[in-house]
Amino acid sequence: MAQRVLLTGANGFVGSHILGQLLAQGSSVRSVVRSQAKADQVLADFPSYGSKLDCAIVPDLTAAGAFDQAVISTPSFDTVIHTASPFLYRVAKNASDFLDPAIKGTLEVLKSVKAHAPEVKRIVITSSCAAVVDFTADPFASPQKVYTEDDWNPMTVEKALGAENLNFFYQVSKKYAEKSAWDFLEQEKPNFDLVTITPPMIYGPLHHSVKSVKELNQSNGRIYDLFINSSKTADVPPNGMHVYTDVREVAEAHVKAATMPEASNQRFIICAGRISSQNICDLLREAFPELSERTPEGKKGDPGLSPTAYTCSSQRAMDTLGIQFRSPKETFVELAKQLLEIEKSS
Repeated sequence: MAQRVLLTGANGFVGSHILGQLLAQGSSVRSVVRSQAKADQVLADFPSYGSKLDCAIVPDLTAAGAFDQAVISTPSFDTVIHTASPFLYRVAKNASDFLDPAIKGTLEVLKSVKAHAPEVKRIVITSSCAAVVDFTADPFASPQKVYTEDDWNPMTVEKALGAENLNFFYQVSKKYAEKSAWDFLEQEKPNFDLVTITPPMIYGPLHHSVKSVKELNQSNGRIYDLFINSSKTADVPPNGMHVYTDVREVAEAHVKAATMPEASNQRFIICAGRISSQNICDLLREAFPELSERTPEGKKGDPGLSPTAYTCSSQRAMDTLGIQFRSPKETFVELAKQLLEIEKSS
């Protein structure tokens, strides 16, 4: 369904896929980026859409009134999709490095839309399963824990500060950024409704231009560093967060949630399922003979996860948005093929 959309983070891993799907369906999109160089790259990545694609530059997503000008458009916007994350995990050092940008970046979008874009009927926000999963619980408890949209990570700012753990800081930043959006909706009674998309680990091929493997986003960089640029005899990497999804399904969920009446004021988990590091190694070693000495071998065929390892249910997304998930092979083999091409060309 064609519409006029404001999209933040359009030059990023998830945002570029959303942009591609929006343009392909005929929508007109303004991409919000942080510099002219990034705007130029977005336009270069999508060269054939002419007046259907324009850019707004917002250098600091957390500044008061940061989006005031960006949300003003003729014709006016129908929808805002907010994917931008105004911090880099690798350079964050404390709780405020996570919390302040995540919460302020989200609220500034909502405030600007309410004040200056009364025609907007829906805002879709990229949240995370970090706001859903209880990472302090036993991940292999029996009976198996199946997380749904009714669950919230119980981690608090106080607990995160006490633990001085960057992972906890990240989790609470995602939790409170999303909660701040729902609180804004309840307290401010704006002209728009809200949808939040909560994926776990996001993998899959890139849609935006990346000149070298050093520019990869965090999750895909993990695949390159630990599964491709490694060795046959290396230890199989820790599983980390073993629930995952493909970036293309995440993008599809945003695009569908932007227009479907049934999605109004709902959270949606977008999770393809569980996967272990051993599973990923097996997929890559089978698909790419050239990785036989580079990808950890481990114990081929071992599931690598307890049968009771927690998972996240995407039933609501499947029922309401019609999301269907790719196989792990499609996600990881297509990603690895692209990473090898980037490696070769850089």
